[in-house]
Amino acid sequence: MELKDIQSLIKFVTKSGASEVKLEMEDVKITIRTGEHNKGETTFIQQMPQMAAAAPAPAAAAPVVEEATTESKEETNLITVKSPIIGTFYRKPSPDKPMFVEVGSVIGEGDVLCVIEAMKLFNEIESEVSGKIVKILVDDASPVEFDQPLFLVDPS
Repeated sequence: MELKDIQSLIKFVTKSGASEVKLEMEDVKITIRTGEHNKGETTFIQQMPQMAAAAPAPAAAAPVVEEATTESKEETNLITVKSPIIGTFYRKPSPDKPMFVEVGSVIGEGDVLCVIEAMKLFNEIESEVSGKIVKILVDDASPVEFDQPLFLVDPS
């Protein structure tokens, strides 16, 4: 199930006036609750076998964006590379191989920065900018969310 589908489902449930809707699929469970006990806000809970997330639906990505904005104000010339998908972040292609990038690595457009595993598929995340890796924001083998900052890159 994609993020757009989940957002559409949340909007539909909110407009319908239902107080709670549960949806269970093979590896995803979603519970959407609305009502006066939380003053009209929608609660979104998604549970996967190895990770669970809970956040208010309208602001699901807001905390991540605020953190990136704060760092951007402090260091205005840095570009934030964000996760395009939900999954598990890996800094190297396999346990016996070297890291794709380290702090200080010079990267070019199209260079592989990391791999994100989603549903047993390993997706190479390529750089859309050229520059130097200033900071790696996620630990190896950690779960990541959609649009979560992964790297800070100095384009100069």
